[in-house]
Amino acid sequence: MNPQAGRIVVVGSLNADLTIYTERLPNPGETLHGEGFAVNPGGKSANQAVAAGRLGGNVALIGAVGEDSNGDMLLASVAGAGVDVSRVRRTADAETGVAVITVDAAGENSIVISAGANGTVGPADVAAAKDVFDGAAVVCLCLEVGLDAVEAAAKAGHDAGATVLLNLSPFAPIPQSLAEASDVLLVNAHEASQFLDGAEMPGAAANAAAWEQVRLKFADHGLDRAVVTLSAHGSVVLDSSAEEGRRITRITPTKVNAVDTTGAGDAFTGALAARLAAGETLAEAAAFASVAAALAATKKGTQAAYPRLEDVACLQSRG
Repeated sequence: MNPQAGRIVVVGSLNADLTIYTERLPNPGETLHGEGFAVNPGGKSANQAVAAGRLGGNVALIGAVGEDSNGDMLLASVAGAGVDVSRVRRTADAETGVAVITVDAAGENSIVISAGANGTVGPADVAAAKDVFDGAAVVCLCLEVGLDAVEAAAKAGHDAGATVLLNLSPFAPIPQSLAEASDVLLVNAHEASQFLDGAEMPGAAANAAAWEQVRLKFADHGLDRAVVTLSAHGSVVLDSSAEEGRRITRITPTKVNAVDTTGAGDAFTGALAARLAAGETLAEAAAFASVAAALAATKKGTQAAYPRLEDVACLQSRG
């Protein structure tokens, strides 16, 4: 299957990741000694674009960075993955966005972001890149930029006939119009519960049938297709558009020794977009994305840790 079957348009954030490694995450008011520090390219949308690009996707990124060294670093990293960055605007009005990240010995993390130039991304950036949406297969979105920009991009993707993939992270309530313009919603279990008005999620060991009520709730919100990630327990695909018997698919986790889970969710999103653009079903794409995300967690950092297509194929062949 040709991984470049269709263009992927990613709209959103680019951040410089300021990461410090510690034995454990600090408690409130506590100071700990760190064991290393790194400044790396990041931001959910930039990460997702790089993940898709490293997996062979034909990717264009729309966003903004400042006229600073962090902006230089980000553009070089994203372009190095084969992503078209010609629609990433440079602005003198704000510095490049920053994420301050703490990672513990188990690979878990806590993150605080400062929007910077990401806060200047708006509908005008989407309108200026109208031609990029023409013929696109997938439009990939998250909520690290303003909701007005996300809505404009979802509408542009919907009007172009693309599959609109919305990663509802960081979580925020969205208008019904955005839900209806989105073809696939990607959330973790906590975000799924928040989106569904506090609905309880099945346990990690629950079988497919236990997810039936969750599928129906998503459909009631205008979303026929959703993927709920379950951290180390894999994910579940809820597809009300599929034939009966195939509407709920449990994706088994890929077991690895996690070093740093920062950006693993973005690796999943980018991989999902790449395989949807290549013509795979949602369940097939999610199974591939599970492997890509697991591989991303085996190395420190985000973009440089993302696997190539042959890396995923190699691990899949062992499974």
